[in-house]
Amino acid sequence: MATADEMKALGNAALQGGNYTEAIEHYTKAIQLDGSNHVYYSNRSAAYLSKGDANNALEDAISCLGLNPQFSKGYSRKGAALHALKRYNDAIAAYEEGLKSFPDDPALTKGLSQVKRDKDGPPPGQSSGGLFGPQTMAKLALDPKMRPYLNDKELMAKIQMIDRNPQLLPTMMSDPKVMGFMQNMMGAAGGMDEEEAETQPAPTPAPTPVKQQQPKEEVKEEPMEEDWSDLTPQEREKKQKQRDAVAAKARGNELYKAKKFEEALAAYDEAIALDESNMTFLNNKAAVYFTQKNYDMCIEMCNSAMEVGKANMAPFEDRSKALTRCAKAHQKKGDLGTAIEMCKASQLEFYSKDTQRLLKTLELEKKKADASAYQDDSKAEEAKQRGNDFFRNKQWPEAVQEYEEAVKRAPKNAAIRNNLSAALCKIMDFNGAKREIEIAVDLDPKYVKAWARKGDIEVMLKENHKAMESYRKGLSIDATNAACKDGLRKVTSSMGSAMTEEERKERAAHAMADPEIQNILNDPVIRQILQDFNDNPTAAQKAMSDPLVASKIEKLIASGIVQTA
Repeated sequence: MATADEMKALGNAALQGGNYTEAIEHYTKAIQLDGSNHVYYSNRSAAYLSKGDANNALEDAISCLGLNPQFSKGYSRKGAALHALKRYNDAIAAYEEGLKSFPDDPALTKGLSQVKRDKDGPPPGQSSGGLFGPQTMAKLALDPKMRPYLNDKELMAKIQMIDRNPQLLPTMMSDPKVMGFMQNMMGAAGGMDEEEAETQPAPTPAPTPVKQQQPKEEVKEEPMEEDWSDLTPQEREKKQKQRDAVAAKARGNELYKAKKFEEALAAYDEAIALDESNMTFLNNKAAVYFTQKNYDMCIEMCNSAMEVGKANMAPFEDRSKALTRCAKAHQKKGDLGTAIEMCKASQLEFYSKDTQRLLKTLELEKKKADASAYQDDSKAEEAKQRGNDFFRNKQWPEAVQEYEEAVKRAPKNAAIRNNLSAALCKIMDFNGAKREIEIAVDLDPKYVKAWARKGDIEVMLKENHKAMESYRKGLSIDATNAACKDGLRKVTSSMGSAMTEEERKERAAHAMADPEIQNILNDPVIRQILQDFNDNPTAAQKAMSDPLVASKIEKLIASGIVQTA
């Protein structure tokens, strides 16, 4: 996390670039990190005034002076804000109060003269309505090109500020909206009096002129330097060391980006020597070691950073980053348990979605690693034999438990899966049995005994069309297999046997839940053939000569969807 000084520097850059909202955000963060520094309030006051928010500018100026009454810029900020609010007497009082302590300050002297001049009235010849008086604004409202500008509340607030204090115009011109308003205003309001505006037809809108790159007027902001006048020599030395440390860190960052890792480490060591209370420098060293794949040193630096961070009350986000980097180093070393603990500790310091995703990934990796470490073929065989003993003694639950242990020890053993499927059938868990036998035939597609058991289970589930296919696959591997031959014979004979209406409905309901049956029924060719069985039997019989069509019709008959006479 950035320091207050770093946020102030970002605010200064944004202010000088005309990005007033961004500047205010950076100064606000600096104040949140160090609310006792009057310079941050002074700078934010300047940003508010540049944005056109004189009320907030005045509040920050008052806060600045409350923290340090001997800060001359505080009086300048206060006077400028009061001037913008047209509180001329209060502005004069603010400038004069500052001049009592700082009689030679040029900013206070200039500000006082400007307020007195504006208080005495506009220069001769200037309309009492100001630069943007009612007549001018009425003319602008008639121009279609100006209406979007006039409807922009933030822009019009700035225009009103300029109207009250024309001295702000050079500063405000750095805002693209103000510049666009002024450019369009020159073309819209120039030369046309009120009577002409009412009687003349509206001119054809000219094409929007291409904005030419205008030389950006330099914002004459006073340098935003930190005031050390009220610090002791020791405090000044400490401040200077901290500033030098930040500069060394920035140099280290550039070297790190250039992959000059040893030089980057040296720069970070220089920063640490200047300011031992900043954990960021240690954390940056850890990042270098991580990139170098020196994970032990990375972990050591992260631990040191945490010690420094806790001792100096570093931001929780910085401490969280150190713990997350430590977790990643442990992950690279294969110590997933410690990595998970580091992630959890990081989330307690400061919650991060990225760290939460890392934690979930680590937990999944550990689960897989633990499962892999648990595998042991010899122990799997021992558990299988115990399961066989329980199965022979008709102790089905115990057999299931031992077979499941064997599966954990040898998850790719098809024979163990087949035995588990048989045991699950005995306790009437047909869905579980089907799941295990399908895994078995995936592991070993030539395992005939598994195909036979798969067909038996599908018959129990009233999925005769699937059972036929399973038995046939087994017979394609071993044409003499008795279990597959007997199973196929029973399924085929059941297709022509009489069933009650309730049995037909139950079997058809099972079949309709099968995506394969749904696809067959949605096939327009099959639907036409089914229609032909009633309307044109000859055409239907001819279509049945196609083996693929015959196979699909046979599945519909086996499933109970299609009934035969």
